[in-house]
Amino acid sequence: MALRFSLLLLLFIPIFITSSFLVILAHKDEQQDPSIKTMEDFSGYPINEPQFPTSKSSLSVDIHNLQKQIDELSTFSDSPAPSVTRILYSKKDVLARRYVKNLMKHSGLSVREDAVGNIFGRWEGYEPELAAVLTGSHIDAIPYSGKYDGVVGVVGAIEAINVLKRSGLKPKRSLEVIMFTSEEPTRFGISCLGSRLLAGIESLSNALKKTVDNNNVSFMEAARSAGYAKDEEDLSSVFLREGSYSAFVELHIEQGPILEDEGISIGLVTAIAAPASIKVDFEGNGGHAGAVLMPNRNDAGLAAAELALAVEKHVLDSGSIDTVGTVGILELHPGAINSIPSKSHLEIDTRDIDENRRNSVIEKIHQSAITISKKRGVKLLEFRIVNQDPPALSDESVLKAMESATQELNLSYKKMISRAYHDSLFMARKSPMGMIFIPCYKGYSHKPEEFSSTEDIANGVKVLALTLAKLSLH
Repeated sequence: MALRFSLLLLLFIPIFITSSFLVILAHKDEQQDPSIKTMEDFSGYPINEPQFPTSKSSLSVDIHNLQKQIDELSTFSDSPAPSVTRILYSKKDVLARRYVKNLMKHSGLSVREDAVGNIFGRWEGYEPELAAVLTGSHIDAIPYSGKYDGVVGVVGAIEAINVLKRSGLKPKRSLEVIMFTSEEPTRFGISCLGSRLLAGIESLSNALKKTVDNNNVSFMEAARSAGYAKDEEDLSSVFLREGSYSAFVELHIEQGPILEDEGISIGLVTAIAAPASIKVDFEGNGGHAGAVLMPNRNDAGLAAAELALAVEKHVLDSGSIDTVGTVGILELHPGAINSIPSKSHLEIDTRDIDENRRNSVIEKIHQSAITISKKRGVKLLEFRIVNQDPPALSDESVLKAMESATQELNLSYKKMISRAYHDSLFMARKSPMGMIFIPCYKGYSHKPEEFSSTEDIANGVKVLALTLAKLSLH
């Protein structure tokens, strides 16, 4: 009996051990890091090495080199550090462009430029006939601003490509990095100039032939001085063909305080507010500040001041926190302390994620301008809507890829709207779009104090890299 029990035990033990081992393997399989599966799909071959790192360590960002690139780019500036001033087609802008192209080439990207200086760096996929996935931002900077706005989305995109390359991967769809021309409106008064043209806005292409800056230098002349639009009067060559890109993702600092205040690592943008710009001119009689009595004045300066307050009132009366309005420019002529202003000029920015609500505010501002001009006896020389763009919604498939990447990296995140506009607003007209936000210090932007930590930048680059991997498979 004892002998029979011993034999049965010897037969049972191997079966038990084998079964237990299979259960352990199955359990291990269930807990496999989801980012490893993405990498396996992305590369087209299984990753069997037991030492394959976890998602966080496999997506290794060279943050010290990345910060060095941000710092070096900031030296191409027409204002002293810590501020950055980099105006479209200026000598510093041309040098900064050369720097970015060198970074792209150093990362093994094939580089091309279009007629206005949008710069593309391409990593060819193993199915290059498929529409590519695009990522990038801008590097131009308004006067006396900071060094992170836009720049993080350009050098960070190049680093995201490097991250994937260091992982030994090869994309299915080609991946491209873009540096957009002139996201800021500083020189020619046109925001997102490069992305608007890529979106195929023909009216802009025609208008640029007659557009001049404050020094009466034409756009075409400035572009040629920087090496662009050499033999072209027609800028339609910049327009993207339908289906050129399967997706576009932009990494950017938030430019607001929400992520930092709430201690959240990543913002996933669901919508970009619709911006509109208005130019207004009043003309009065002017006169001597002491000799013309108050009842006899037709003060263009006071008309401008009253309209500025009307902008605030109409925005607040909209009833939505998402409606904003700003009088960013108010100029008086002749600009002497002892002279009643004879002319005034205002430039007004209004934004909202609801296009109809924003347009209603614009109409109320217009009616106020008419009323003020009549009441104060001044002429309303101009009330011109310079641009009136619709909002843009992030694409569900891109949003899903960004959210999945963030979750796999165990980073906290928040879905949010962007009240600032970006090149993504116009790229949404040509491809599915998404944006990734990272925190910035106190929400500061467009000022020298603008700052994002290396940890936050690295987190953003990792999310971008994994998102690009996912979209390359889509």
